[in-house]
Amino acid sequence: MNFPRFLSLCLIACTSSLGGLFSAAAHAKLPIETWQTRAGSKVLFVAAPTIPMLDINLDFDAGGRYAPADKVGVAGLTLEMLDKGVQHRAANTATLQPLTEAQLADAFADIGAQLSASPGMERVSIQLRTLSRPTERQQAIALLASIVQRPIFPAELLAREKTNLMATLRDADTKPESILERRFAARLYPDHPYGRRPTVTTVANVSIEDIQRFHQQHYTAQRAVVTLIGQISRAEAEQIAEQLTADLPQALPAAQTSTPAVAPTPQPGIETLPHPASQAHLALGLPSLVRGDPDFFALQVGNYILGGGGFASRLMAEVRDKRGLAYSVYSAFSPQAIPGPFQIGLQTKKEQAQLALQVTRDTLETFLREGPTQAELRAAKANLINGFPLRIDSNRKLLEQLAVIGFYGLPLNYLDDWPRQIERVSLADVRAAFQRKVRLEQLVTVIVGAQ
Repeated sequence: MNFPRFLSLCLIACTSSLGGLFSAAAHAKLPIETWQTRAGSKVLFVAAPTIPMLDINLDFDAGGRYAPADKVGVAGLTLEMLDKGVQHRAANTATLQPLTEAQLADAFADIGAQLSASPGMERVSIQLRTLSRPTERQQAIALLASIVQRPIFPAELLAREKTNLMATLRDADTKPESILERRFAARLYPDHPYGRRPTVTTVANVSIEDIQRFHQQHYTAQRAVVTLIGQISRAEAEQIAEQLTADLPQALPAAQTSTPAVAPTPQPGIETLPHPASQAHLALGLPSLVRGDPDFFALQVGNYILGGGGFASRLMAEVRDKRGLAYSVYSAFSPQAIPGPFQIGLQTKKEQAQLALQVTRDTLETFLREGPTQAELRAAKANLINGFPLRIDSNRKLLEQLAVIGFYGLPLNYLDDWPRQIERVSLADVRAAFQRKVRLEQLVTVIVGAQ
């Protein structure tokens, strides 16, 4: 979908806060209701009666991990093509009528609804925001249902989208940050779907038949999770979820759409790539964390201290403040269905790249060996807990949190329990979790632009 243009046509600019319901979420149980549609989709619903809005997130297990090696990019192109024309069934009718890309955009704009989407390696997400009043809501739901269930995929528009994407890729191939991201992923997940990124060649290989096949295989009800937050009743939420999922493609045998195998073990070491930029771009890391891992909360706290806490972090103190080697340096864990990366990233002058790398490794090594101090632990937990309400202070933020819970099968009390889990973390927990998940001898390092 051409979402920047799509959104520019939308009339609602509301970022409605649900303070009356969710500002107390850390103090009272979040009222999440869950069930399955008749077609087999998981549904999560939170009634929010204060604001006359409805937010919907529709996730499909249809990410880039399912793309064939010679057609990487087919997942993103399929998502991009969903709104390029549909067979539309208007609310409360049985008749289908074709709608073009422009007609779809106008239809959403006419009712003040917003449509957006985001691709990913594991899931693709489509978000709809609409007024909860039945007239606008029913039209918006009918449009979204047509987009996911009955896309037309015009061949001439696929050619346009491929041309645009290939131009973007050619431009990205000149930028050090893009080169670093691509090469770092390939090193972390060698010869594996998680390590592949689209190229001009793989995008050129994608045909209309590939798009149609990918939609048929992966945009099924059994691979969908529907999350709803808004001023509607449980009965209305059930009807909406049924409408969005009942006519999705029929599921294929699991063997044809199974999750890729566990990631291979990467080869540790340092790889340097030349680039004319004045700055060297560095990434260090390894596959580390699975969604739902018991070490998650200890790693959250520890990473805040190591490199996730901005100016309060050790990496910032050692690399920037004491030595002036970088303007910024960070560390992060990105949990996935298979072990997701732990990564440290920074930029520095070319002539300082090796020194910056050594200081970064030394800082990490000290942290792995000694762990945090009691003062660091106390400050990290306070910042994380005090900042937690900001994670769920609007329906958009809460929608994304609930979508993650639904897609990855996390406990329904995950958000209720989050502050308590952080508070329970001890010094020993942080040290043990980092020693289990981050092994210095297994680090992969990529430097783009080193001398």
